[in-house]
Amino acid sequence: MGAAMRRIQVGSALSAFGVGFTVPFLYVYVAQVRDLGASTAGIVLAAFAMAALIVLPVTGRVIDRRGPLPVLMGAALTAAVGALALGFSDSEPTAIVSAALLGAGTAVMQPALATMIVWCSTPATRTRAFAMQFFLQNLGLGIGGLFGGQIVDEHDPGSFITLFSIEAVMFLVLAAIVVTVRLPHAPSIQDAVPTDGAAPKSGLRALLRHKAMVQLCVLGFVLFFACYGQFESGLSAYGVEAAGISASTLGIALAANTAVIVVAQFAVLKFVERRKRSRVIAAVGLIWAVAWLAAGYAGLGHGSQAMATAAFISTYALFGLGEAMLSPTVAPLVADLAPAGMVGQYNSAFALVKQLALAVGPAVGGPMGAALHGPYIVTFLLFSLGITVLAVRLGRRLTPLQDQPYAAKSRVVAQGAPEPVPANS
Repeated sequence: MGAAMRRIQVGSALSAFGVGFTVPFLYVYVAQVRDLGASTAGIVLAAFAMAALIVLPVTGRVIDRRGPLPVLMGAALTAAVGALALGFSDSEPTAIVSAALLGAGTAVMQPALATMIVWCSTPATRTRAFAMQFFLQNLGLGIGGLFGGQIVDEHDPGSFITLFSIEAVMFLVLAAIVVTVRLPHAPSIQDAVPTDGAAPKSGLRALLRHKAMVQLCVLGFVLFFACYGQFESGLSAYGVEAAGISASTLGIALAANTAVIVVAQFAVLKFVERRKRSRVIAAVGLIWAVAWLAAGYAGLGHGSQAMATAAFISTYALFGLGEAMLSPTVAPLVADLAPAGMVGQYNSAFALVKQLALAVGPAVGGPMGAALHGPYIVTFLLFSLGITVLAVRLGRRLTPLQDQPYAAKSRVVAQGAPEPVPANS
């Protein structure tokens, strides 16, 4: 990695480290520590998610017109203010407003960071760059959660002020690091406008006409809905109600997921980058189908409690293996599909799809996982197999360079782009 890429990766990891201090405890903090109740905690979490859905549709165009650096700086400062304010919030209105600021800031960071990684990489190095980011972010989240667990005290609101203050400082550290980054491309408004003489009135229209990107967004929604959208809602409810899993075992399962990601990320990287991206995503669908079968055995089988516990933990571990395969696959594919001057808009559109899936996933999976155990497993088993089908169909729309850039000896040209994408875009 060059100096610019190293700084981006370090800043990204440190911000994830800060987020890890507060994410596991947000519900407990609002509902119990501040004694605002479960309904208020639900509203606060909804405000966090809704703020992301509001800002992401406009984020991409701003990134493409003004560059990712000022957008990332503004997002980091906004998130820092939101985190610090949330730590001192002792009423419902202040908690909701603070959570909205925090949610908006953290949501905008992701496409801004992704665009910076794209600008500082080439199609040949992009796979490893995104794999490194995913690895460091998960490592940062895990370590932050571990440290946060040692500091937190449910009977002491001051301990939560410390947690949110650390998170705010990490966002400021991210801003301080990335401001020193010298990007290899200076954006201009003209860069965001296609030059084929038939420019659409908006970037959204251009994106919606790009069938491969639309298919990738549909696939992305199913990916996040069937996996990430179930981790802390449907799957955990299913584990407790159907498989008799304890709260401590849920923590072990999540730790197993993170451990597999950390251990497997670079072990699978050579395997992944030498194969077609569509085939890798299709394989992830099959792996997750096996994960849901293991979950089905845990809750619906007639084995011992020890076997059910082992099967349930295996479910999370298999999800982690799939995530390790996706991280160097999906994000670089979004970048390689983007025409020149629209990388930010494509990254933001995909981030929006992810947020929608994370919002809908718990709403659908939570009640099913708690009460409809058999239908829950069957539904998400079918969704996982659907991932495989959608990935195979997507592969038919990708150029050989988009589907397998490792084998390319020349730069990737985005499908539908009017001219070759510059190496630094």
